[in-house]
Amino acid sequence: MIKFLIKGLWRDKSRSRLPIIVVTIGVMLTVLMHAYITGFMGDTIEMNARFTHGHVKVMTRAYAENMDQMPLDLALMNAEELLATLRDGYPDTDWSARIKFGGLIDVPDSMGETRSQGPAMGFGIDLLSAESAETRRLNLEKALRQGKMPSLPGEILLSDAFAIKLKVNPGDKVTLIGSSMNGSMTMTNFVVAGTISFGIEIMDRGTIIADIKDVRMALDMPDAAGEILGFLDNGFYDNDLAISMADNFNEKLSANNDEFSPVMKSLSRQGNMGQYVAMSEIWSMYVSLIFIFAMSLVLWNAGLLGGLRRYGEVGIRLAMGEEKGHVYRSMIWESVIIGLAGSVIGTALGIFFAWLIQTYGINISGMMKGASVMFPDTIRARITPPDFYIGFIPGLISTVLGTMLSGIGIYRRQTARLFKELEA
Repeated sequence: MIKFLIKGLWRDKSRSRLPIIVVTIGVMLTVLMHAYITGFMGDTIEMNARFTHGHVKVMTRAYAENMDQMPLDLALMNAEELLATLRDGYPDTDWSARIKFGGLIDVPDSMGETRSQGPAMGFGIDLLSAESAETRRLNLEKALRQGKMPSLPGEILLSDAFAIKLKVNPGDKVTLIGSSMNGSMTMTNFVVAGTISFGIEIMDRGTIIADIKDVRMALDMPDAAGEILGFLDNGFYDNDLAISMADNFNEKLSANNDEFSPVMKSLSRQGNMGQYVAMSEIWSMYVSLIFIFAMSLVLWNAGLLGGLRRYGEVGIRLAMGEEKGHVYRSMIWESVIIGLAGSVIGTALGIFFAWLIQTYGINISGMMKGASVMFPDTIRARITPPDFYIGFIPGLISTVLGTMLSGIGIYRRQTARLFKELEA
């Protein structure tokens, strides 16, 4: 029977072409929208992870309680040894030590006197190691506006707006005035290698990026790090995996009664990021459900109208003696075939277009000028396992339900009135 129905649909394009096209478009939009919403909500999480929180972060217990103050006196000691332990214990995660610090950038004139000054927020990261992924992770090469990337010890990057404010050009010398790990004042000279622009006001206002070895020397922090950030190899934050990893680490290596003992926290357990992670999951689900419901109504209505338009054909089949149940079942099987074909094609097209957006992104940098929050300038979709089956909800189920509802009228048809209907 199914083989017979497939041949009928293949030969009668009026019964198959338009319904399959409608289902394909509906499923494609459903899959594409789900992948887009998932990527859109996740991009802000990933940006905060790359710049501040990591997918997981290791700190001392005392540092974790005051992390917004960047307390260098509570930093991790023996950081390289801890890094080796983390890389051995969690090889599927990329680990990087960082130092966040604040200070004053002093620009001297030709006589060595202060020409301009400005407060800065600093990042000490692994800039010079060939195996480091920090440059790529923070997108520094793309953000470069003047000069070059640091290639030698003692070279730093300044945010472009900050450099313009201080009237500093690549090659100029500046002095970092800050506080050491032990609380004493330090002054260290650096050379500006280049300037960068993130397109985010909070970052461009006053940022200095230096190699972590230079920062350790400048702030008297030998083999120390404020925090060690971990990034999952799949490139996306997985809350359940991150929490599981943190709990496992804390159970093995963290001591509750030692404030300098290392503790690992997932991104969702740092500051208010937990609320944002929960909100992104909820809103992603709500927006996707609303769109799925809307497309389900469209395809349900298409199935309903398709069944109603075939009342003449149904009347002829009943007049010829075909059983009502057989007619009803054949219409349902036809809608199943149409729904499956449209869902498969629509899912493939939706994933293809989602892959294009995931790979190349949609640049919205022109809309982000003057932004004061960390938000990505390129929106990308994210293909997840639900995208491979979510389109079958409106594509198959709704189409079949519409046909089933319209087909109920078959059982209400009076055989005595068939010829009168057919004459009309």
